[in-house]
Amino acid sequence: MIGQLTGLVGQIEGERCIVDVNGVGYVVSASTRTLGEIPQPPSVARLLIETIVREDAILLYGFTTSDEREWFRLLTTVQGVGAKVALAILSANSPNELLLAINAGDRASLTRAAGVGPRLADRILSELRNKVAKMPVGSVATSVHLGSDDTPVSAATSSVENDALLALGGLGFRRIEAWPILKRVLAENEGAHLDVVIRLCLKELAR
Repeated sequence: MIGQLTGLVGQIEGERCIVDVNGVGYVVSASTRTLGEIPQPPSVARLLIETIVREDAILLYGFTTSDEREWFRLLTTVQGVGAKVALAILSANSPNELLLAINAGDRASLTRAAGVGPRLADRILSELRNKVAKMPVGSVATSVHLGSDDTPVSAATSSVENDALLALGGLGFRRIEAWPILKRVLAENEGAHLDVVIRLCLKELAR
């Protein structure tokens, strides 16, 4: 089983690249996010690898971070999400964006990915909502993770996010309209209590 490859990037095309390790070229499929992060040929790259063995092939999937690899593994536990669809989802959403989308019940973020329709998106949200909190240490669900602007977000802030979304939903606001405003309010008012966050969100939503 191959868990990591370090070698010369020989070629990048479509949804895959070739990594030359001591003269052996390994074909590695990856998300567009990963392919955009690895250095251009013929630079040296290190990729974490998920190996999938089928009757007719041994397939390698590469990731620049353990977060992305863990999300790939988690996504492929959902019925109807194969490796190709999982990579498409990771191309459309970073691990942190996926965490936020699933917590917010944001179907639209998932359907941006090729091969993900509304029904599959709903299944992903349903099956993974409770599993996200159980992501292993070192993945996006750690006590401190990166926000979409690479700002550290604490577990306490994450709790306020969830509670505020629930409260705003109870007041009749859809998650898809409340979430962008909540995200901005939290970024501009770090450490604010829940009641303050909700009040500021309502002020914005009233506009």
